[in-house]
Amino acid sequence: MLRDTDRDRYLACLLSPADTRGALAALYAFNAEIARVRDLVKEPLPGEVRLQYWRDLLAGAAHGATAANPVAAGLLQAIARHHLPLKPLLDMVDARVFDLYDDPIGERSALEGYAGETASAVIQLASLVLDGEAAARSADRAGHAGVAQAIAGLLLLMPQHRARGQVYVPSEILAATGLDRDSFLAGQERSRISAAVEAFAGLGLDHLAKARSLGRPDASILPAYLPVSLAGPVLGLARRRGADLFDRSLQPPQWRRQITLLRAALTKRY
Repeated sequence: MLRDTDRDRYLACLLSPADTRGALAALYAFNAEIARVRDLVKEPLPGEVRLQYWRDLLAGAAHGATAANPVAAGLLQAIARHHLPLKPLLDMVDARVFDLYDDPIGERSALEGYAGETASAVIQLASLVLDGEAAARSADRAGHAGVAQAIAGLLLLMPQHRARGQVYVPSEILAATGLDRDSFLAGQERSRISAAVEAFAGLGLDHLAKARSLGRPDASILPAYLPVSLAGPVLGLARRRGADLFDRSLQPPQWRRQITLLRAALTKRY
């Protein structure tokens, strides 16, 4: 399931110690499941129901046989084996409620909070699976790296979000470039949209630089950061292309992403 829904994190799993791959795969598959709820429903209410299933599971009130859902069973095993805290997992579920609706993200702080509860949380939880002590020393790094990774992901999905009427670009960036939600979605003012995309990508690059300025993560938790190595190229390309990302995908080919992940693993740099 993870291979089909999140190939990059699947490959990062393969570059992780063998005894942690099961727990990492369960964590990443859980993240993929809640991230794609909007893709599986036509209205917010069924999406809310799907997310409630995961809340109930984490609260110990699962419906039906948990073993029937291998992702759920694997997640519970990972939580028990690695003593993962429940609050970040519950916060991940709650953050995904925003995806079900078409409200704009709001201010930069709201975007960073959303990214912190999703991408940053995944990095930190994966780090806990790999090495709890090292993870405790890496929380700030995970926070910044996750924001950079989240922004890169939002840029990749921007054409899809625009078609749905969703805007994840912070209101300050829109206002500074003379745009609002409606004019951004309309896509007519290309120069202003390019400026907004450039600023949005720049915000991601700023967070990536802050993460890297904190030094390399311990080797034991490096696999948790391998997917972050894919963010920099996307952010740089988005800053150059601007509004053209509505028409051309920013996603590098699969072979190039695999080389980037392998290089990050060998050089211990993300």
